[in-house]
Amino acid sequence: MNVQIKQSPYELGQTAGVEAACLIRQAIEEKGIANIILATGTSQFETLNRLINDEGIDWARVVMFHLDEYIGLPMTHAGSFRKYLQDRFLSKVGALKQVHLINGEADPAAECIRLGNAIAKHPVDVALVGIGENGHLAFNDPPADFVTEQPYIVVDLDEPCRNQQYGEGWFSSMNEVPRKAISMSIKQILKSKNIICSVPEERKATAVKNCLQLPVSNLHPASILQQHPACTVYLDINSAALISPGFV
Repeated sequence: MNVQIKQSPYELGQTAGVEAACLIRQAIEEKGIANIILATGTSQFETLNRLINDEGIDWARVVMFHLDEYIGLPMTHAGSFRKYLQDRFLSKVGALKQVHLINGEADPAAECIRLGNAIAKHPVDVALVGIGENGHLAFNDPPADFVTEQPYIVVDLDEPCRNQQYGEGWFSSMNEVPRKAISMSIKQILKSKNIICSVPEERKATAVKNCLQLPVSNLHPASILQQHPACTVYLDINSAALISPGFV
């Protein structure tokens, strides 16, 4: 795992986006296709902005999966991650080869099977992820399941996770935040050839310290990224504020 600290969320996102674009182009050049995973949330704003403005990517050769979606939330809702990706990514790039969005309004068990079958055919080249305020990776809240081999799973969302979603402004009240979601599993995320983790803002500082400096534990789910051979974590000076001197 490589850790880089940038001065601002903008610089963080620009750098992460440049790396993501480079890896996508490289995959297309080497095998004619790039399979990618996209994350959502405020942590990804600048990274996605840089990625969509890259003029060298042939999006018709890209297959996209996404990390997680609330169960029972319509795509028209401001908090829907399908809506997020449609508004902030899909509508701004050329038509992709395939798009595999999680349908949170479908039968959850059947949807997990459908997505699992699809991603099994597309080994992931580049995964864009973040770290939650509670240390979660995708919606794998602590204690996360580090064992399951299922690519997508149904998860319960804990109170810190739900509070983060409310605090970011996606919902008008805590009661509105769903309690269950479909999430890509930890093991499936780790199968990605390259992982780019963007984590700006001071509110993530405790989670960053726990996940990067403490031993790997499902109580700090994103700590598992320490074991990935090609993961770069991008921080800004605020999210990195609690990291021990000399760590990076």
